[in-house]
Amino acid sequence: MVIAGTRKIIIVLILVTIAAAYWYGGDTQESLANKYKTRSIERGDIIQTISANGTLTPVVLVNVGTQVSGTVAKLHADFNDQVEIGQILAELDPAILRAQLQQSKANLLNAQVALRIAESKLRRYRLLKEKEFISSEALEIIEQETEAARAQLAINKAQVERDQANLNYSVIRSPISGVVIARDVDIGQTVAANFQTPILFQIAKDLRQMQINISVAEADIGQLHIGQLINFTVDAFQQRKFSGTVKQVRLNPTIQENVVTYNVVAMVDNDDGTLLPGMTANIHFVVKQKNDVLRVPNAALRFQPKNLESGESGKLTQSSQQPTVYLLTENHPLPKTVTTGITDGNFTEISSSEIKAGDKVILSEVADKKESESKFKLRVF
Repeated sequence: MVIAGTRKIIIVLILVTIAAAYWYGGDTQESLANKYKTRSIERGDIIQTISANGTLTPVVLVNVGTQVSGTVAKLHADFNDQVEIGQILAELDPAILRAQLQQSKANLLNAQVALRIAESKLRRYRLLKEKEFISSEALEIIEQETEAARAQLAINKAQVERDQANLNYSVIRSPISGVVIARDVDIGQTVAANFQTPILFQIAKDLRQMQINISVAEADIGQLHIGQLINFTVDAFQQRKFSGTVKQVRLNPTIQENVVTYNVVAMVDNDDGTLLPGMTANIHFVVKQKNDVLRVPNAALRFQPKNLESGESGKLTQSSQQPTVYLLTENHPLPKTVTTGITDGNFTEISSSEIKAGDKVILSEVADKKESESKFKLRVF
C-alpha cells in the first residue's frame, strides 16, 4: 500500500513537472515574440527638407501719403476696400492752399503788368538812344530792368504752378488698383509733411499672389536655389498644407548676435484669399525627394540589442560598424547591414539585397512582464 501511494505521488509530481515545463516553455516563446517592438519594412516616398520660418507679405505694397500739410476733411476709403487707380481716398481741407493759389495768381498778374511797362519803357529809350537824347548807360539800365521783370514773371508763373499742384495734392488718390489693408488717418486729423511724408493708407496690389520673406541660416543657404519647391503651414490653418517656389536668394546677409542669416523670397498662389498679410509661415524647403523606395523608421537604425550594448563580442558587434538594422527572425534579432540614403527625420531610405518589403524590423525592446511572472511561478513550484 505504501509503495502504491508513493508511486501515485511520483506520477503526480512528474505530470506537474511536465505541465510546468510545457507552460514555461510556451510562455517563454511567447515572451520572446513580445520582447521587441517591430514594424514592417515598407516602400514609400521620402522628402528631405530644410525648416525655416517666414512672414507672408503682399508682392506689391504701396504706402500712400500726402505731399502737403493740412487737416483731413473727408475719407473715401476704409480697411479692406477695393480701390482702382486714381480713385479718391481722402481729401484735406483746401482753404489755405486755395488762398495761396489765389495770391500767387495775383502776383502773376502784377508781374505781367510790370513786364509790359518795362518793355514799353525800353522801346521809348531805344528811340531816344537812336536820336542820341540819352546815354548808352541809361539804355542798359532799362534793358536790365526789363530782363528782371521777365525773370520775375517766370518766378510767379512757377509759383502758380506749384500752388496749383499743392491744391491738387490735397486730394489723395490711389496710385494703384488693389485693396486697402491699412488706414492710419481719421477725419479731423492734422497731417504735417514738413520733414517726411506721413503714411495715410497701405494698399496691396493683388493678394491673389503673395510672397514669403524667409530667414535662412547660413549653414542651409547653399542647398537652396531659384525655382525650388517649398511646403509650408500657417498657425491659422494648421491642418492645411500650402506650396510655393523660391523666387530670390538675396545676397545681403543679416548679422545679429554673430548669427548670419540670409533672406529668401518665395512666391505663393492665394487664389482663394486664405492667406493674409503678416501671417507666420512654417516652411520646409524640398532639398531631395525619392519615390517608392525601401524605408525604415530612424529608430530601427538606432536600435542595438542589449548584448551588443554590454560589449559582448560576436557577429552583432561586427555588423554594428556599418549602418545596421535588426530583423526579427524566429523571435531573435538578426543583423543586416544596409546602405542608407536620404532621410526626412522620421524615415530613412535603405538598400540591401537581403531585405525586402514586409520584413519585420526591430525598433526597440519592450518590458518583459511575462518572463518575470513565469520565473516567480517557478520559484513557487
